[in-house]
Amino acid sequence: MPVDPKQRRAARHAQPTTSPAQPSRRKAPITVDRITDAALEVVATQGYDALTMRSVAAVLDTGPASLYAHVVNKADIDELIIGRLCTRLVLPEPDPAAWRVQIRDVCAQMRDQYLKYPGISRAALAMASTNLDVMRVSEGMLAILLAGDIEPQTAAWAMDALGLYVAAYTLEISLVAQRQSKSDDTWVIGRDELVTRFTALPADQFPQTKRYAAELTAGTGYQRFDFALDLILDNLDQRAPTIATPADDSH
Repeated sequence: MPVDPKQRRAARHAQPTTSPAQPSRRKAPITVDRITDAALEVVATQGYDALTMRSVAAVLDTGPASLYAHVVNKADIDELIIGRLCTRLVLPEPDPAAWRVQIRDVCAQMRDQYLKYPGISRAALAMASTNLDVMRVSEGMLAILLAGDIEPQTAAWAMDALGLYVAAYTLEISLVAQRQSKSDDTWVIGRDELVTRFTALPADQFPQTKRYAAELTAGTGYQRFDFALDLILDNLDQRAPTIATPADDSH
């Protein structure tokens, strides 16, 4: 009797994943690992917007129906591809003396993995994953923050904030690159042109923007990325977060 794909998914969340099987000369059977490989290939070559059950099936030279014996739906594939990227992150042994460097390094590794696959960080947003590969990274980041003597609730929320920032940062880069690749999207301009436009603004309406055009557009490489991480990390030991009661929480 065929196994329900939902049962397969539950099993994946109960035990570590295995390494992708080595390809053979004969047509390889459809597996979760091959589906994950194919999904990453779609994103790497076509972008995350192109990731569908049909596009993954096309890479595997099969029909979408064949995938449903192994995965539940597209959201399941999202979790699998983020889990695969998480297996590539190297987590250090938490060091109280180096916790800031360690957490920044993990975030930078996550950033670099996301940037290899245009738009893939969208799959990580709004995901409360129990995938063990994803949870390994969450556990590692939490351990690093706790080793830095960060209060547990602060550490938990900081880990979430860091993940959201990395995902948003890489998504913006992917979107800009996508728009720049289209010849009709000429509104995406470079820094020099942006400075020119800012400095040409009426001084009576935009005095600060005009005066600080260089500062507003400054930043090379990952300077802005590092700046934002430091803003978060610098304030983690200031105070514990205030947790509103359900009656007081308006968000």
